[in-house]
Amino acid sequence: MTGEPSQPAARIRHNLREVHRRIAAAATASGRDSGAVRLVAVSKFMPVEALEYALAAGQYCFGENYLQEVLHKQEQLHDSRIEWHYIGHLQTNKARQAAGKFAWLHTLDNLRLAERIAAATPESGPTLKVLLQVNVADDPDKHGLCAGEVPRFAETLLRAAHPGIRLCGLMTIGRLQAAPGERRAEFAALRRLSEQCGREFGQQYFSELSMGMSEDFEAAIAEGATMVRIGSAIFGTRPPPARR
Repeated sequence: MTGEPSQPAARIRHNLREVHRRIAAAATASGRDSGAVRLVAVSKFMPVEALEYALAAGQYCFGENYLQEVLHKQEQLHDSRIEWHYIGHLQTNKARQAAGKFAWLHTLDNLRLAERIAAATPESGPTLKVLLQVNVADDPDKHGLCAGEVPRFAETLLRAAHPGIRLCGLMTIGRLQAAPGERRAEFAALRRLSEQCGREFGQQYFSELSMGMSEDFEAAIAEGATMVRIGSAIFGTRPPPARR
């Protein structure tokens, strides 16, 4: 017996409390304020009801990986407090569909995508905060810029000054097969890159670090994460994706 509640709503509420407790403990252990770490609940493949349970428990930031799935959820959830984060790879040809639908894009690694989003964003629409996805470990199975490409990419993006887009920081995904120490070293490398870019271009453009998931978010917090993307520790095992 684990002592976890059996009803879905109570279980999600319990899990959120436990994740927040662990975030606070990791932040305190690193001499940081837990309020500086934003929890993004990764809700891909989860039914709308699961998001409603999380909303009822006070969770308003949700991360989604697939555009059609999140657009469907947005049609059903009309709570103005929701902050949608797109954390999957966004194809350039989907930019028009995505424009104006998210507060944050964590995975920018394509200048043409930035151009297309900016062109499709209404002038009166909200600013999209973007993070540059960095493939710190040069993992061939992951998207993202190589670390050495980031400064030039950032310079080009900032020079373009696309309306409706604001560069806010960096994001990475730790290697699945990495040992805990190796994963933390990857997070430390992203932090150092962020500090370097902040000195070169302005800290206001590199204030956010999105890194850490259910199995490694405490190590990410120790290395300066300001956003952690947590799914299974909140919602449990994901169901298989629906056939498309």
